[in-house]
Amino acid sequence: MDKTKIESCFGLLRDVKSVAFATVDQEGHPRVRVIDVMFIEPEKLYFVTARGKDFYKELTETKEAAVTGMNEACCTVRLWGKVRREDQSLLERVFAENPVMNEVYPGDSRYILDVFSLYEGEGELFDLGKSPIEREPFSFGGHTLTVKGFQITGACTGCGTCLNVCPQKCIREGEPYRILQGHCLHCGLCAEVCPVKAVAAAG
Repeated sequence: MDKTKIESCFGLLRDVKSVAFATVDQEGHPRVRVIDVMFIEPEKLYFVTARGKDFYKELTETKEAAVTGMNEACCTVRLWGKVRREDQSLLERVFAENPVMNEVYPGDSRYILDVFSLYEGEGELFDLGKSPIEREPFSFGGHTLTVKGFQITGACTGCGTCLNVCPQKCIREGEPYRILQGHCLHCGLCAEVCPVKAVAAAG
């Protein structure tokens, strides 16, 4: 994915603004909460939390988070990767670009907040508003992209079983058959029904 499209993915999350952030707590349990995206910069997403919150502890201990948001057109962006605490001077920008924050943390109470960024990792654009669906993975901040999904190997006999059951009709004939990755749901149905086990997880 080119940088312009990556920036539009970050922009979608900023436009949605209130998005879901996931972390892992001290006991390894998943936790999720809705957090506002305060502003974005090229391949960086900024948010805040108060130092007394569990979310703060999870961020500072694991230094990782995942975030997802969907707009009204059923287009979803997911990001996951590394987070870090940023310079406190950015707090003034947070309040300038998000005036409602003055109602939540009036006056000097704002200084209980720290600014964090999600600055390196992977993401995915997943558009359920199109038919067939469209998905496109990407990396940002210098991260190496992980290959995901399914692929059809040379063991394929061309029986067509996978093609007939694919919910998005994104499998094409060939030697071997091939999956159009940009339209694949990653549901794994093709792998389950293949009589010769020719469909394998990518990567």
